[in-house]
Amino acid sequence: MPRIELLAPLLLILSGAAPAPQSGVVAWVTDGDTFRLESGERIRIAWIDAPETQPGNARCRAELARGKAATRAAIALLKGRRVGIERVGRSYDRTVARVRLDGRDVAALLVEKGAARWWPRGKPRPDWCGR
Repeated sequence: MPRIELLAPLLLILSGAAPAPQSGVVAWVTDGDTFRLESGERIRIAWIDAPETQPGNARCRAELARGKAATRAAIALLKGRRVGIERVGRSYDRTVARVRLDGRDVAALLVEKGAARWWPRGKPRPDWCGR
């Protein structure tokens, strides 16, 4: 009996569905952990959280300021660049993905810059209002 992972590419061809791209160019950075590819696909970077940039979503004024700084850092890092995408799920009508830039993990780069914090699945969101 053939293995399904060997049949998947054939099934995609026969169904007329094209596989989602494994890379793309970043057209727009929404905030410190979300961007849009030139294809229009919205990507949420997996396993991190960046501070909110919208007053209705942020918990305090400090989070808003940190959110704007995180957005600037993500723009400087990603805008116009080709990134690798490894899709791991969906959230709020966005693809959640591990993202790579020049072979480096974008989540780790953003955490190193202080623009984001690690957010393991199932754990509470990081507190951007404290220290």
